[in-house]
Amino acid sequence: MNDEEAKKDPEIIDPSLEAARDDSTESVEFEWNEDGEEDLRKTLKKLREDLKVVRKEKEEYLTGWQKERADFVNYKKDEDVRKAMFSEVMRERILSNFLSVMDSFNMAFANKEAWEKVDSGWRKGVEYIYSQMNGIFEEYGVKSVGVVGEIFDPNIHEPVEMLPTDKKEEDNKVAIVIQKGYKLGVRVMRPARVNIYEFKE
Repeated sequence: MNDEEAKKDPEIIDPSLEAARDDSTESVEFEWNEDGEEDLRKTLKKLREDLKVVRKEKEEYLTGWQKERADFVNYKKDEDVRKAMFSEVMRERILSNFLSVMDSFNMAFANKEAWEKVDSGWRKGVEYIYSQMNGIFEEYGVKSVGVVGEIFDPNIHEPVEMLPTDKKEEDNKVAIVIQKGYKLGVRVMRPARVNIYEFKE
């Protein structure tokens, strides 16, 4: 269709304009007066009211979208925290299984006199394995707790027996470490089992 045909027949509409009109979701409703003429004031008032409704809907949609986006961001953060906690718990559980192995090494080394009598080649091999285990523990942030002479701390010590002492400076200090304790970062995996000095005059 050319421009001349469109001018001659007002009923013929350019297909591109027709497509554009079909794409619009809502058409403008004009207000008419009693004479059948368009009432611009009423039409303008209607358009303003429609615009007000559209703006309100836009704000509601925007607020809803922002809330959903914030919820999703919070969900992602919570999920990351959950994953990190799960990973930490699994690591602690796996490392805890090796504490009994470390206890066996410590018991073997506790009797120095008997340990020194063991064949030197075999002894060096066992000590090397022990140092490897310690290296793995250090790599994962595991540290032993419980040293003779340190002040008793219920957070890292489990008291087994109170031993009397006549030295006031030894009161409430670790006398004997029965079993080493271990910490993973700031978390206590297992408290050290200890005997504590108790000052008695």
